[in-house]
Amino acid sequence: MYSKKRSSLLLTTYLLLSCVTPSQAQDVETNTSPQNPSSAQVQSTDKFNSSGNPLLFPTKTQEVEIEEQQPVTLNQAIEIALNNNKDLEVARLQLDRSRDSLNASLATQLPTLNGQLEFNQRGDDSPSPGNEDSIMRDRSLLLGQIELSYNVYDGGRRNANIARSSREVYLNQLEVERISEDVRFRATNAYYELQNADAQVAIAQAAIEDFSQTLRDAQLLEQAGLGTRFDVLQAEVDLANANQALTRAIAEQRNARRNLAQVLSVGQNVELTAADEIQENGQWPYDLEQSIVMAYKNRAELQQLLVQREINEQDREIALAATRPTVNLFANYNFTNTFTDTFDSTGYANGYNVGARLNWEIFDGGEASARADVETRNIEIDETNFAKQRDEIRLNIETAYNNMIANKENISTTETAVTTAVESLRLARLRFQAGVGTQTDVINAQRSLTEARGNFLQAIIGYNQSLNELQRAVSNLPDNKLFEVR
Repeated sequence: MYSKKRSSLLLTTYLLLSCVTPSQAQDVETNTSPQNPSSAQVQSTDKFNSSGNPLLFPTKTQEVEIEEQQPVTLNQAIEIALNNNKDLEVARLQLDRSRDSLNASLATQLPTLNGQLEFNQRGDDSPSPGNEDSIMRDRSLLLGQIELSYNVYDGGRRNANIARSSREVYLNQLEVERISEDVRFRATNAYYELQNADAQVAIAQAAIEDFSQTLRDAQLLEQAGLGTRFDVLQAEVDLANANQALTRAIAEQRNARRNLAQVLSVGQNVELTAADEIQENGQWPYDLEQSIVMAYKNRAELQQLLVQREINEQDREIALAATRPTVNLFANYNFTNTFTDTFDSTGYANGYNVGARLNWEIFDGGEASARADVETRNIEIDETNFAKQRDEIRLNIETAYNNMIANKENISTTETAVTTAVESLRLARLRFQAGVGTQTDVINAQRSLTEARGNFLQAIIGYNQSLNELQRAVSNLPDNKLFEVR
């Protein structure tokens, strides 16, 4: 929570002197007011859902023209990104597909029942009794069979397939979580970048007002015979430079808005603005060592490598199953009925069979063993990648943690610097107006204040970005829950 002093300083720094004299400042299209948006300002996120047609191809300028600017909060930006992200949608479809594959593998545990019915007609050229002349007769056969079979043992292939399919489901669940975490991270980071761009515009506006005041003071002193033309020219140059800085800040702001729209995959006609005020978004309650251990436990990437290793182990079992015997039990019932051309039944027979079959490919040239060796190499690769990923995670944790601590300390330091710079500029301007100070003192104080304002806001935004990186590196934070797998 911010103290009243810090909130006041943020207001002063973020929107100091909103009245900007140069015409360029009128082109600013930002909602930089650091106030919590009302329900009327921030609407439902449903309108930001991307088009249902992934092949949408705008061909007219009005189809890509910005029709409205809509402020969104950080939480809304994350919600929109999770709803619209195509990679996440594909991951969820792949999860559904893996569940279907698991059901197919489980079905092999049940016996199979097959039925067959055959009808055929044939001519029989044979002599009738007491007559040597042959007579062509039509005979019809009706053949039927029903068989129940069950695979008792298939060398371990069935159990390996079931285990493999089960681990694939878990692997895809982890992939949904990983992509969800990445989407949350990228949306949050893009939002903070937009906040920073908004802040730079506000700082540039405040700098223009400061330099405009200096120019007015220099002109008044020149008119009173207490100043020089050189002071006026120097003030005009500084004001022109401040206008250039504002122009660059506006361009960066527009780019940041488009980047946020791209990350959130919103419609072609919508431009998003940041509705949240710039403030510290939470505290990190864990030390460095606890953060590292939590990351090892939580990161989906590490768990995915372990699951992939288990899948490769099952693939090895499947390969070796080709060299093992298989045992099948079967029971069938069959019947035969013969009809003449007058459809009189001339013979009916039926019977049944019950038995077992043993199949064993004793030698396959070494193919199964070679395929098993391939999976063994894949297991070793998974283990090596696990160690590599673990080291990368630790580096990410330490980097984000150290940056967060540094930015946290800089917030207090830069806050003091802004307070001091504001007072220094006030005194320098009073001395200059009284004719006992120089314009150089005023200009130096203005530049110091602009830099201090930027450092202060950058420290806050940098802290939030480091906190976001730390949450992503640890994963499953800040709520300690996996993203819902749908």
